[in-house]
Amino acid sequence: MLYGREAETSVIDELLATVRSGRSGALVIKGEPGIGKTALLDHAAAHADGIQVIRRGGVPSESELAYAGLHLLLRPALDRMHKLPPPQRRALETALGLTDGQGADALLVGLAVLSLLAEVAEDGPLLCLMDDTQWLDPGSRAALAFAARRLDAEGVALILATREGETHGLPEITLTGLDSPASAALLKGSPLTPGQRYRVLAEAQGNPLALIELPAALNRDAHGPGALPLNSRLQAAFHSQVDHLPAATQTLLLVAAAGEGLDEVLAAAGRLGVTAADLVPAEAVGLVTTDGQHVRFRHPLIREAVYQQAPISSRLAVHAALAATLTGDHHADRRAWHLAAATVGPDEQVAAELERTAARSARRHGYAAAATAYQRAAALTHHDDESRARRLTLAAESATEAGELDWAQALAGEADTLTTDPALRSRLTHAQATAHFSRGGYGEAHRLMTEAARLDPALLVRASQTAWYAGEAQVSQVSGRLARALAQTLFDEPTAALARLEATAFARLFGGDPAGLPPLEQAVAEAERGLAGYPPGIAAMVCGMPLVAGQDAATLRMASRLIDRCHAEGGIGVLPMVLYFRAQAELFHGGRHHEAAAAATTALRLAENTSQHQWAALNRGLLAYLAAVEGDEERHLRLTGEVERSPAAPMQGAMWADWARAMLDLGQGRTEPALGRLEGLTEGPGWYHVSAMRCVPDLVEAAVRSGEPDRARPALARYVRLDQRHLVERCLALLAGDEAETHYLAALEAGGPPFEHARTRLLYGEWLRRARRRGAAVGHLREAMETFERLGAVPWAGRARAELQAAGAVAADVPAPDRPAGLTPQERLIVQLAARGLSNKDIAAQLFLSPRTVGYHLYKAYPKLGVASRGELAALG
Repeated sequence: MLYGREAETSVIDELLATVRSGRSGALVIKGEPGIGKTALLDHAAAHADGIQVIRRGGVPSESELAYAGLHLLLRPALDRMHKLPPPQRRALETALGLTDGQGADALLVGLAVLSLLAEVAEDGPLLCLMDDTQWLDPGSRAALAFAARRLDAEGVALILATREGETHGLPEITLTGLDSPASAALLKGSPLTPGQRYRVLAEAQGNPLALIELPAALNRDAHGPGALPLNSRLQAAFHSQVDHLPAATQTLLLVAAAGEGLDEVLAAAGRLGVTAADLVPAEAVGLVTTDGQHVRFRHPLIREAVYQQAPISSRLAVHAALAATLTGDHHADRRAWHLAAATVGPDEQVAAELERTAARSARRHGYAAAATAYQRAAALTHHDDESRARRLTLAAESATEAGELDWAQALAGEADTLTTDPALRSRLTHAQATAHFSRGGYGEAHRLMTEAARLDPALLVRASQTAWYAGEAQVSQVSGRLARALAQTLFDEPTAALARLEATAFARLFGGDPAGLPPLEQAVAEAERGLAGYPPGIAAMVCGMPLVAGQDAATLRMASRLIDRCHAEGGIGVLPMVLYFRAQAELFHGGRHHEAAAAATTALRLAENTSQHQWAALNRGLLAYLAAVEGDEERHLRLTGEVERSPAAPMQGAMWADWARAMLDLGQGRTEPALGRLEGLTEGPGWYHVSAMRCVPDLVEAAVRSGEPDRARPALARYVRLDQRHLVERCLALLAGDEAETHYLAALEAGGPPFEHARTRLLYGEWLRRARRRGAAVGHLREAMETFERLGAVPWAGRARAELQAAGAVAADVPAPDRPAGLTPQERLIVQLAARGLSNKDIAAQLFLSPRTVGYHLYKAYPKLGVASRGELAALG
């Protein structure tokens, strides 16, 4: 019976009912050792009637092995791996060490976990219980967290118990001590004197394990009341039970605490002169149980007490015995760590084994495990500063990849004091620059990146990214250095192609001297031809660069190719950036607002799941702009507020949010506040950023409507450098007064995205009406209104309707056929993809969901759309 946990068991019971209904959910149970986390998992397992149960627990000795925890959990389901989409299957097989190869992003591994659990749930509801997740390796924790956040309609429940750490946005229960009545009820029946009872209640502080174990330890207690923290007192209580056991039993318990698997434990114990019979005394007093495969301690604290209280000499001997037992390539990583734990002082052979372990972890994208192994290898390196510096550099780079920025900087700082090798110093400076950039320290990141580029000129192409965020002067400086380096042929050809693209794009944007550089279109084409040869991160930079100079079609083509490549190869980590570029290109080039929203929405979800706060803020800002175009003020305010509260929102995110606010004002006729916001963007320090450049046509309209056209002229003079003739001509028309017609006609002839084309027709129609040419105005105004209605741009449709009425025409209210009421954003995305003929599995792979979740959302969407089958979706338009 669980005392005082009625609220917590109710939450678990509700989750079990949810999974029985075919829906999914996740729960994190947090609390100190002994507080009752395992007891709640016991409750869940005991009440899981009609539900499949997989139960596992984290193991301290495997916390440094990449994806070891995931392998433990998924072992019963590995026979279903063949049912996963090929990219997911390859990612999971590589992560689990089932096949050799380059690992995939943790994101794709997490998606594979979700798909595999969904496959198991095809046989009936599934409950996964994972205890002591604080002992899981970081890769396993990240993959499980991703899968848990994505659970929806698979019939899967995931309950994780942990002492500490982030819950990654999952529902959580934080356990505290039992109240006085529950504590007293738990002590009922214990043969304690009133004084002893008072002492136990005072020291236990409501901790259930302490209430159970401390009474038995009172007679053996060598410490005064409160002399040790509760955790230490519990460990002492457990160890006092171990102290009374025979020496051979204590040795066997220490091997079990350090090792895994009954066969492995007995084999290593045999090397120390201990046999299976020596385990009997520990089983007799209930410290451990065996099930033919494992030795299980009654509580994790017993395991910790056995290991931590053992003499160092005994621990060294046990690890050496375990290392000698673990033979074969499949045990290489665990053997290396046991050798390291058995080693005191430098040992190059063990250091080399650990370095090989680290390299294997890095190939599987277990970067945190790799960093730990490289760092320990450096500590075991003989007195050779350059070798230590090399291993510490690898550790710093791996920690950076893992997102452990403080750790990465500490490792890089330590390595920097040991080496004079220019190549290593360049890599270390690069790692430190990356850490500063990820935190939003753009000025320091750029200083470090340019310093690294002096040692390795190829890093100049990276310095352009840090310069972009650091400021206009830094961009100008890098642009000049790129041109000089190109003239001196300091780059290999793939790097040179990117450098030419950056230099020519900057020259176009800033009006610089293009001497010695190819035409922009040629530079874009060269980089596009080499796109497949760049690593994903560099390829993403290539995709985004044409946007800077107005080459939106090129960005759309390249981003689409790179997205397909990322899905095929598992390079999911760069997708929030690439999808952001695609969303902008969809908006600026094709004017496909729904497609832009779909790309940005997917990017936002991925960025949130991978803690890429920078890209989350940028995609939120873009979505806020789209909401403003539609006149959805509630969604607009929510998104702009989220940008403002973002923990690491770069300047660009705030600029998108300001543009969105101005767009909402402009659409609703509030021209003066719109003018103020837009002028702040176009004349501010970030005037060259994409959102600030692309808002110039809105600035011109706001300035003209406010009667202050001159306030827009400086920004327009810069904007004309971009290849946006349809918008430049519209701006010139607004500023031309009575001579506007020629420019309006040129703008309409130039075409452009539907929304902007409709805005040009609206403005031209207004001009024609004021010129008393109402008959000519009506056609333009009606076409503008119909386009706005089709796009769902409610405020703009209202303006066009009002102008039609002013022109004497009757404007009928036409519903927007492609904005069916009631669809959630998720349903809209799924319906759009299904209408294109994609299967549920294909949609699931694109949106990082399970196929069952896709089917669930389609089932909900059909009645809202008035259709009965998938085949009718394509006809909706």
